[in-house]
Amino acid sequence: MSRTILITGASSGLGEGMAREFAARGDQLALCARRIERLDALKAQLLQDYPGLTVEVRALDVNDHDQVFEVFGELQQHFGRLDRVIVNAGVGQGQALGTGGFQANRDTAQTNFVAALAQMEAAMTVFRAQNQGHLVTVSSVSAVRGMPAAMTSYAASKAGVAALSEGLRVELAKAKSPIRVTTLYPGYIHTAINENVKNRPFLVDTRTGCRAMVKAIESGRNECFVPRWPWTPIGFLLRRLPLPVLARMF
Repeated sequence: MSRTILITGASSGLGEGMAREFAARGDQLALCARRIERLDALKAQLLQDYPGLTVEVRALDVNDHDQVFEVFGELQQHFGRLDRVIVNAGVGQGQALGTGGFQANRDTAQTNFVAALAQMEAAMTVFRAQNQGHLVTVSSVSAVRGMPAAMTSYAASKAGVAALSEGLRVELAKAKSPIRVTTLYPGYIHTAINENVKNRPFLVDTRTGCRAMVKAIESGRNECFVPRWPWTPIGFLLRRLPLPVLARMF
């Protein structure tokens, strides 16, 4: 039996790429994003490529927290269940603290952390009622350490998502719950969010990156750096480098 997978931020970038990968596997898709016209176009293309596929799309601004709960609940009722929710929607803006960029940094924190919390709450409301489900949160390699300048707020917001996910895993393990939580730490995967970033080491194209993300999700591991090589050893080193060494790298 095919699974039902809900993806936020599915109109472009990683969300769209993961939707294509799961469609190829025959999964039912619930796709959410602000730009409904892009979701409609993606749905039409997926149905053309995979006749018989079930795809539902919903307009969703994840910063409208009431709407998050409404849309997740509506999609759960429509399909009868949600097997997996991928908390993917996010932004990549930010400026060095104290340089006049508070609004950009605030918007990053609100979208990447507070809105992610709303999505996780809504997903867990569904999963607790079902007593089953798989929650996937998209963090970042940058979350493993504090990052300087324009990356500071972004890295902090993604670290917050990772901490929420780990705390939830501890709670569910203690309760011996069948609900699973996976955290992804992507490295540089080409998307519109990072296309203007000058330094993107070990960059991979969107399709390669999204295939690696789906493979990581399906692996059953609690935490996954993606692509696994070289970001797993890089993540290991970043967590342990002395501050002076880290300062020379960025």
